[in-house]
Amino acid sequence: MEFVEVIRDIMSENGLSQDSFARIIGVNQTTVSQWLLGKKKPSYDSIRAIYEKFGVTPNELFGIK
Repeated sequence: MEFVEVIRDIMSENGLSQDSFARIIGVNQTTVSQWLLGKKKPSYDSIRAIYEKFGVTPNELFGIK
């Protein structure tokens, strides 16, 4: 599964909009939008926040088995 799909799944499973997801992990909505469009990848701090808040490991986030 690709990064974008993982983020979409997290948002869907938790009933989150881009804005609410962004607030939870400490970024702005534009950043999340750019991730979902494939224009940017998350920083180390964002990856860590996603792991801490949603239990998704970096390997899972980037589809590494």
